[in-house]
Amino acid sequence: MKHAGPATLQTLAPLLARLRALPGIVERSPGCFYKGSKAFLHFHEDPSGTHADVRLEAASDFTRMRTGSAREQDALVAAATRALEAARK
Repeated sequence: MKHAGPATLQTLAPLLARLRALPGIVERSPGCFYKGSKAFLHFHEDPSGTHADVRLEAASDFTRMRTGSAREQDALVAAATRALEAARK
């Protein structure tokens, strides 16, 4: 599965804007977000659709989440928000 290219990221522009607004993460390259020095979230594309890999716990591996629908995107933003809030506590 390859990282999402510019055309795919363009289709995710509203989702990316929501993620950019989350406190505690920085977008180091288009669609690749970091929390401190550690990768936190990035996107992949394949024939089955677009997915995000997000680190939901500081010491964990990435969790893959689908991002093809508004509901899936809402779930991603909610999960990322919870992970960031838990890390601040």
